[in-house]
Amino acid sequence: MQPAELRRYFIAALWTELRVVWPILSGLVGVQLLLGILAGYLEGWRIGETVYFAFITGLTIGYGDLVPERLGGRVIAVMIGFLGILLTALIAAVGVRALQEATSRTD
Repeated sequence: MQPAELRRYFIAALWTELRVVWPILSGLVGVQLLLGILAGYLEGWRIGETVYFAFITGLTIGYGDLVPERLGGRVIAVMIGFLGILLTALIAAVGVRALQEATSRTD
């Protein structure tokens, strides 16, 4: 099988898998964003900072430039981190499944 054909199969399988898990993915991102906004409200951050905080924390990067000082903000940050791990794992699983599907067509 040619590499271009394998890529086409992979993209098609990826699209199919994403359509299946889209409600879960969008729900995780939405909850992560809402939790970030709640943490930002508790900490007195601007909306841009809250969105940035939510996704940087969710990706478990956590640069440390925005740190919640209140207990409620810290608890929310932990929840965002767990949601980010779930989101990352789900995206990785979709990619692996699409790759399995694409390479199984070569047999």
